[in-house]
Amino acid sequence: MNDDSTLLAPADGLMETLIGLEPTSGFQQTMGYRLVEWREGYAALEMDVEPKHLNRAGVIHGGVAASLLDTVCGFSGCYCPDPARVRKAVTLSLTTQYLGQASAGTLRAVARVRGGGRKIFFCAGEVFGPDGTLIAAGEGTFRYRSGSEDAAGSPRE
Repeated sequence: MNDDSTLLAPADGLMETLIGLEPTSGFQQTMGYRLVEWREGYAALEMDVEPKHLNRAGVIHGGVAASLLDTVCGFSGCYCPDPARVRKAVTLSLTTQYLGQASAGTLRAVARVRGGGRKIFFCAGEVFGPDGTLIAAGEGTFRYRSGSEDAAGSPRE
């Protein structure tokens, strides 16, 4: 089991380099999240809450929290320290518990790999509101895409 204290930060500038190499997907553009931390077994995203993220009650839609959990959990298992290579995964299952609300500010989602094998990994993640309140928590099961099973990843396209 990993926690922040046992996860080593990448060498100076490597994390920023790797984050900068990640292409921005259409979904990322729509949601507006950004990858802010990434290292072996850990990832963190941030997203500024906008009106498009709110439900009829004026708080973030549950699908927004679930999407942040899905994304940050996937990133936590796909770290590759070689800028010329990449790892990719698909979600097999995701469970989400909704524990709080937010209607403005910046959300922070964090995830850690909890275990797995050569092709499958398991993660736990949390979404926090701007005041540090736990908004949602979840667990996911992910499968590495072909070529990503090895920690060395596959060449970037």
